[in-house]
Amino acid sequence: MTYQETMNYIHAVQWRGSKPGLSRTFALLSKLGDPHKRLKFVHVAGTNGKGSTCACIASILQASGYKVGLYTSPYITRFNERMQINGVSISDQALCTLTEQVRPQAESMEDKPTEFELITALALLWFAREQCDIVVLEVGLGGTLDSTNVIDCPEVAVITAIDLDHTGVLGSTVAEVAASKAGIIKEGGTVVSYGQKPEADAVISAAAAERHANLIQPDWDSLVIRSLEPDCTVMDFGGLTQLRLPLLATYQPYNAAMAVTAAQCLREKGWHISKHDIRQGIETVRWPGRFELLRKNPPFLLDGSHNPHGIRATAESLALRYPGRKFVFLMGVMADKDVPAMIQAVAPLAQSFVTVTPDNPRAMPAEDLAALIGSVTHLPVTACDAIPVGVAAALEQSGAAGAVCALGSLYFSGQIRQAAMPLLAGENGDF
Repeated sequence: MTYQETMNYIHAVQWRGSKPGLSRTFALLSKLGDPHKRLKFVHVAGTNGKGSTCACIASILQASGYKVGLYTSPYITRFNERMQINGVSISDQALCTLTEQVRPQAESMEDKPTEFELITALALLWFAREQCDIVVLEVGLGGTLDSTNVIDCPEVAVITAIDLDHTGVLGSTVAEVAASKAGIIKEGGTVVSYGQKPEADAVISAAAAERHANLIQPDWDSLVIRSLEPDCTVMDFGGLTQLRLPLLATYQPYNAAMAVTAAQCLREKGWHISKHDIRQGIETVRWPGRFELLRKNPPFLLDGSHNPHGIRATAESLALRYPGRKFVFLMGVMADKDVPAMIQAVAPLAQSFVTVTPDNPRAMPAEDLAALIGSVTHLPVTACDAIPVGVAAALEQSGAAGAVCALGSLYFSGQIRQAAMPLLAGENGDF
């Protein structure tokens, strides 16, 4: 199979849809020799911060000398980014070869796996064949019935900040969402939970007690933000001072603290992770598309926030890092999100809006988003029929000294970057 044939196969209509349950993933992995049984894991669930926390944990483990698999979604530029070993994405050739091997097993199943289940099996097979020491595994949706939850008890389970999201699947209350996330807690395991939301905390605490798991929350009192530098946040946490975190959003120190706490738990379980390794891992972590500065002056930011909780955190970061500044918001969103709440979160910081349609079946059309923004904010809004057109319109509206923030979905981050970089390189901005 060529790379394009592989992509066409993985995204084929026969795998589409979401079907709750683990039976298909168990069955497919069994046909592949149960590769997940040969791996150790850090399993990460939550509403916001999962990807950043995964990136920080993987960076710490890599700095400690381990061969580290990382499984995340979605991708920014290329599909291969979803599965990495020590920061390097799976090669086209390896992906094609694996898909050829998995294909007959998947097609032989009467109850066909979904696309995410197929991809999860591909990743676990690759990590096992490459003999990873440990895999940082991000949950796709929820926890209990997510296909990643076929693994046995992980070395550490991590539950990041919880809020309402995917309410049609996970439930309409914070407690229901928390119950789904808590499904990754296994009998006798260790779980690091973000906490700070009583309704969710009660559910997670009860789940941990029921499964005789050790529940740990970060020592938030030890988290001190020293300064917001142009290229990093300087912070103290967990006995480490003057950590220089290159992830710029104001919520990222909390994700880094979750990763440090998870690393400390791993060390207690016998993993060789020094304070120097933790520092190096945090200070060298990279996680594109999350409050990423594509141009410093004037600012052009790219952020994958995609629900009200995440957008509010982005708005807080913008207000603190750029006080008094107004932004042209370049937005593309999924139609199944609480879009009015997302708009309201950034409206006080907006000069105007430009809307685009992300390349995803769930995307809200740019015209519909523009009409909704107009009704909610009464600010100027322009709907564009293509992402490059939207980028150009946002830059034009912001002017030579203005600021642009592209946000609303990770699904269009790669397209935004591809369209923006040539235009930004042609200007005299400070990179």
